[in-house]
Amino acid sequence: MASASQASLLLQKQLKDLCKKPVDGFSAGLVDEINLFEWSVTIIGPPETLYDGGFFNAIMSFPQNYPNSPPTVKFTSEIWHPNVYSDGKVCISILHPPGDDPNGYELASERWSPVHTVESIMLSIISMLSSPNDESPANVEAAKEWRDNRDEFKKKVSRCVRRSQEMM
Repeated sequence: MASASQASLLLQKQLKDLCKKPVDGFSAGLVDEINLFEWSVTIIGPPETLYDGGFFNAIMSFPQNYPNSPPTVKFTSEIWHPNVYSDGKVCISILHPPGDDPNGYELASERWSPVHTVESIMLSIISMLSSPNDESPANVEAAKEWRDNRDEFKKKVSRCVRRSQEMM
C-alpha cells in the first residue's frame, strides 16, 4: 500500500521530470506550491482534430494512495466531448479503478495500473480528443451528436476552441 509520503515523492519526481523534459501537447504544474496532490494542466488541442488550436485547462487531483489508485481529471475549460461529463470530469478507461469492471465494459488491463504516470494519462486524454469513444459515453448528448449530427457537433467544439483561446 502506498503511503501519502510515497505518493508525494513520486509526484515530486514526475513533476520534476516534466519540467526537465516537457512533453508536446500539454503543460502541467501545481495549483498551489504546497499541495503536490493537485495539479493544473493545460492540454493543447491536437493538430488536425476538431480541437486544434484550443487551450483546455483541467485540474488533476491525486489520491493519497497514488499510484495504487488513479487521479481524477476535470476540465475547468468548457469542452464538448462524448467522454467528458457535463461537469468536466474525464471518463477514460485508464482513470477507472483497477481490477475488473463491474459493468463488464472494460478489461482489467484497460483500467488503471500503477505504471501510469502523469505523462501517460495526459497522452491518453490527448488521444481521447483525437478519437472520441461513443460506445461508452460520459456525455450521451455529445456522443449522439458525434454519431448523428456531426455538423452541429463541430459547431459546438469550434465554440469551445474559440472560448479557450479568448481565455489565454
